[in-house]
Amino acid sequence: MNKLRHASLAGAAITVMMLTAACGGGDSSTKDDYGKAPAGSSSKIGEGYGAGGSGYGSGDNSQTQAKNAPAKEMTVREAPGIGSVVADSAGMTLYRFDKDTAQPPASTCDGDCAKAWPPVPAGDATAASGIAAKVGEVQRADGTKQLTLAGWPVYRYAKDTAPGDAKGQGVGGTWSAFAPDGKKAGAKQEEKDGKKGQEQEGEKEKGEEKEGEEQGGKPAAAGVSVADNPALGKILVDGRGRTLYRFAKDSAWPMKFACTGTCLETWKPAKPVEKSAVRGVPEKLITTVTRPDGTEQLAVDCWPVYWFTGDKKPGDTAGQGKQGLWFAVNDQGKKVASAPAA
Repeated sequence: MNKLRHASLAGAAITVMMLTAACGGGDSSTKDDYGKAPAGSSSKIGEGYGAGGSGYGSGDNSQTQAKNAPAKEMTVREAPGIGSVVADSAGMTLYRFDKDTAQPPASTCDGDCAKAWPPVPAGDATAASGIAAKVGEVQRADGTKQLTLAGWPVYRYAKDTAPGDAKGQGVGGTWSAFAPDGKKAGAKQEEKDGKKGQEQEGEKEKGEEKEGEEQGGKPAAAGVSVADNPALGKILVDGRGRTLYRFAKDSAWPMKFACTGTCLETWKPAKPVEKSAVRGVPEKLITTVTRPDGTEQLAVDCWPVYWFTGDKKPGDTAGQGKQGLWFAVNDQGKKVASAPAA
């Protein structure tokens, strides 16, 4: 029995290793803008958020105190393009962080993260009518108590400088304003906008194909192929010759989509292709993944890929190196981080 058990465990371990290798586990590291700070650093609620150009009005004690104040009576307001969000008594938008947890409540935003996203102190907080999320509190690593909604730790955003601002929505793909039920605000609107955008893009493609046929030409076939770029070497392009990029904040294993919301206005998810339309790149690297809104996207070596609206013609690579996060993909499915050797 022991031999059989050991064999079973070994087989399971091999299976996990194979799955990880298949999705390029060794090349899926990502860096979040405001993840957990190194051990030993902390930022207590109410300490120094107005200093160092954090966006609260450095040197303005009244503003600093307001940003660190209790939420008092929280209300619901409408934020353009987002929908209903929860705000504190001063009208400042309240946020939640995907890296935190609600069951059990736990805050992972500390150090520099807490300077950009000040935790809202617990106590003196009530929910007005329309807010279904339960009000609670969680003890932070430094011993202070932080407000929670539906179990999620509550924050303000440094760059929100006036009541009604919601500049923190979607930052880093991990921050969202609170909806009245404690869930992420804007999720339904984002899904609606995404589907609308895809419908518009589909109509545009049909129009271009029809125009090409009327002019005696052939519509560009959907697919993936390899183009020789003088600066970057062999890179992948779609059926229209548009450069395909991957985003460093996405990840292949585990699958993660960090480009959402307004990001998708600039970086368009590439559409899935048939394996028969793949040229010059191993077919096993070409897959299809499902985005959080249910739409499908082309993936290369398990990484979601996009095309850049700033590329105006086939062969353009204006998106290469954007923000230090966007990179073309080579014929082996790896990101092109630098030019090839001469």
